[in-house]
Amino acid sequence: MIDFKDKKVISVAPMIDFTTSHYRIFARLFNPHIHLYTEMISTGAILKGDADHHLRFFDREPPLVLQLGGSNPKELAECAKIAQGYGYDEVNLNVGCPSDRVQYNKIGACLMAEPALVAQCVRAMKDACDLPITVKHRIGIDDFDDYEFMKNFVQTVADAGCQHFIVHARIALLNGLSPKENREVPPLRYEEVYRLKSEFPELFIQINGGIKTLDEIKAHLKVVDGVMVGREFYHNPMLLGQCNELWGDPVPTHAEIFYQLLRLLEHFESLGVPLTVVMRHYLGLFQGLVGSRKWRQDLSGKRHLSLDDVRRSGEMVLALNA
Repeated sequence: MIDFKDKKVISVAPMIDFTTSHYRIFARLFNPHIHLYTEMISTGAILKGDADHHLRFFDREPPLVLQLGGSNPKELAECAKIAQGYGYDEVNLNVGCPSDRVQYNKIGACLMAEPALVAQCVRAMKDACDLPITVKHRIGIDDFDDYEFMKNFVQTVADAGCQHFIVHARIALLNGLSPKENREVPPLRYEEVYRLKSEFPELFIQINGGIKTLDEIKAHLKVVDGVMVGREFYHNPMLLGQCNELWGDPVPTHAEIFYQLLRLLEHFESLGVPLTVVMRHYLGLFQGLVGSRKWRQDLSGKRHLSLDDVRRSGEMVLALNA
């Protein structure tokens, strides 16, 4: 189980089609402390689909959080119980995703308008398992965008037993903006997350949204309890390595990660996983180095890819930056 007494809580945000198990085990190469999240997985996918396909993970992935999408307390409770059986460290309820598809299924950011229902869901999940139940949400939705709206939401859900909130410091506009635009267009309002922490000092408040550098992470940690980073960790994974500094650990070199990646890819091949399927998750390894573009070109969009292809391309980049 995750210990939240340490204020240096850094997480990789849950991202559909990105934070798969094949990405998460790669992220773990950079940093042993980081908290990893699954993609958002709907309760229906677990209860009516192939639960093992969605929930199994590699031994080295934890600390690992399962993010659930749903609004039915009974179904969420059942999924939380299943998650505990699989060995997850925590279960997180998605109250932040703004896509049309999840709104139609009453999942994600639209639930901010129903804090009593979210509280009911949290209470049911807590009763069903021994894991921490957390909530990831926005600072507001549509016209419900003032601080008092968020404060009421957090108070209501906290009263149901939630002690850890991950706050994306933008509102979500549920009509008219795409999910991508909802990550970029509404302005960041970090000061409202800071205020939330000051008014709820007993809660664990983690900030998310637009964070791209270690200096920014350090600045936020002076005010709140944790930081969550999404696409910057994915596209520039060495930032994960740089975060080791927060724990007094050395930053790994690109060469160290690369040769560990080769061993990981060899393991995937032994399991029958085509490299063409997983390689997209590793294209950011050399971000910012000479030859990084060639690395991406060499290894993306190929019908066939061998371990030797990966080795040649990576060693070319390492030689250029020696």
